[in-house]
Amino acid sequence: MSLYPRLDDLLELRHQAHTLGVPSHHLVNSTFAGLYASVFRGAGVNFEEVREYREGDDIRYMDWKVTARINEPHLKVFREERERSVVLCVDRGPHMAFGTRGTFKGVQAARAAALIGWAASRLQDRVGGMAFGDPADGLKHFRPARGRRALWQLLRTLTIPGSTQAASIDCLAEALKRATRGLPTGSLIFVIADLNREARDLEPVLGNLRQRSSVVLIPVDDPADQAIPAMGTVTFTGTDGRLIEVDTEDEGARKAYQEAWQQRRETLSALTNRLNIILMPIRTDQEIHASLIASLEQRARSRAV
Repeated sequence: MSLYPRLDDLLELRHQAHTLGVPSHHLVNSTFAGLYASVFRGAGVNFEEVREYREGDDIRYMDWKVTARINEPHLKVFREERERSVVLCVDRGPHMAFGTRGTFKGVQAARAAALIGWAASRLQDRVGGMAFGDPADGLKHFRPARGRRALWQLLRTLTIPGSTQAASIDCLAEALKRATRGLPTGSLIFVIADLNREARDLEPVLGNLRQRSSVVLIPVDDPADQAIPAMGTVTFTGTDGRLIEVDTEDEGARKAYQEAWQQRRETLSALTNRLNIILMPIRTDQEIHASLIASLEQRARSRAV
């Protein structure tokens, strides 16, 4: 497994389809982009005009007031919103250099950002982003802009080796405040991060963001986050450099570990439900196209109910 994503691979995600067996040779121009549009752009329409009803028009959009006033059927016409600011906030902390199966969290986060970014760009959205969490490199901010320059700069930043030995810093809340400063109302914010943490601390900043923007949380999960396998006595190195010895054969400790993860995820889920935030977890041991498409399909089904 490579610890860091390759820029060529992130750029190639615009086209890859073979892993899903999709007939089209442009995955982001078909299946993924279509699902992205249905979930995140379904309500992105503006009223444009009222015109006379024509045979074949959808009667759900009849303007009954105008129809009654002039005694001729008229229809409301809506224009799809063609531009929206999309911000991809990607965690680059030392804790993202972790993975037991499939790939590392940092690589999977970069892949998710690339897929979402290409889909948003194709829909003519303004795409920008932020890379945060690296103690040495600091916070890198790329304002949403037309074209692909800001997205390309973000993806290139995500491929740069980070500080693997420095202590992790909890700067997610501050990063979100900065990333969304000056954004227009109705922006779309994706937070792609290791969210195996106490979620209640995020509620104030997420609540403020949700007042003006749509927010999507994408936790990057590794199977070992939820259940640590029995491997005997194992020595781990924390992001602060300390060595931690863990007896993974202890059934009681393994059960407590799993229950603690489940409690944190339930708290996060309850928080997103309260704030009307979309929660779309991805895993390091799942192919990124399939993982994101499954989440988008589930979201689309829930909207249709």
